[in-house]
Amino acid sequence: MSEFAFFIGCQIPARLNQYESSARAVLNQLGVELIDIREFNCCGYPLRNIDSKVFLLSSARNIALAEKKGLDLLTLCKCCYGTLKKADSIIKEYPSLKEEVNQILKKEGLRYHGRAEIKHFLSLLYREVGLDRIKEKIVRKYRGLRVATHYGCHVLRPSQVVEFDNPIHPSLFDRLVEVTGAESVDWQMKLECCGAPLLGMNDELSMDFTLKKLQSGKEGGADFLCVACPYCHLQFDKIQKRILTQRGLNHPLPSILYPQLLGLSLGMEGRNLGLEMNEIPILTIESALYDLKREGEKEDESK
Repeated sequence: MSEFAFFIGCQIPARLNQYESSARAVLNQLGVELIDIREFNCCGYPLRNIDSKVFLLSSARNIALAEKKGLDLLTLCKCCYGTLKKADSIIKEYPSLKEEVNQILKKEGLRYHGRAEIKHFLSLLYREVGLDRIKEKIVRKYRGLRVATHYGCHVLRPSQVVEFDNPIHPSLFDRLVEVTGAESVDWQMKLECCGAPLLGMNDELSMDFTLKKLQSGKEGGADFLCVACPYCHLQFDKIQKRILTQRGLNHPLPSILYPQLLGLSLGMEGRNLGLEMNEIPILTIESALYDLKREGEKEDESK
């Protein structure tokens, strides 16, 4: 398996360490080598509607750093993924802009070529590691566990730029969930925004978005939400807890990060995946696991 420049962005090291640690553990077990580049900066997402040139330069610099080492970029954050893909697409389209960016990068001994591919954690698992290899590594499967996958906005739209999955009927994430034995449920608001972009501007509206999604997931019969984006997870975990407290509600729909869900199925301990770090408890998910080897031994004994 190839090496990848591991781009974790800003939110994950600051607020969601369990996403990084669980992803590193899973990728290591699947034979993916991660290269850390200390010089990486913010992807530029917060600047995209404030200063377009700074946004493009921020992304281009990260891509150039990966290219200098001959690596493709791997990101855990869907906002980072969408931002890097968009900037890459824009700079490739306009040669004069590319030259302007490179004149600035030249001061650091960098150059943006546009050769590095930008991949998200989920698409890497699905397209490069592959479901068959993941199946080979699974030692425990979930039984009777119903999961609602939340794709998020920035990996699906604009589809001609991000090239992640079918934006209307995506299935990549669902298949990655189902390889663990869990059932991926069909639910009405599967492709709607989590509400995170509104937080800080209109908190009540943001929480309304989140609550509607949570209610839709429950109506679909889900036991857990599964996500692969720091912003979405924080909204469904930390902000969901705030919603429950402020609005006097009970019965949360817990959010689990995909590498946590998969890591347990690969035989890893919950404490090594940061399960206890989630605001809304998810440790009960371990009760849905059964050991494939022991199950096989029981079948042999009954013959």
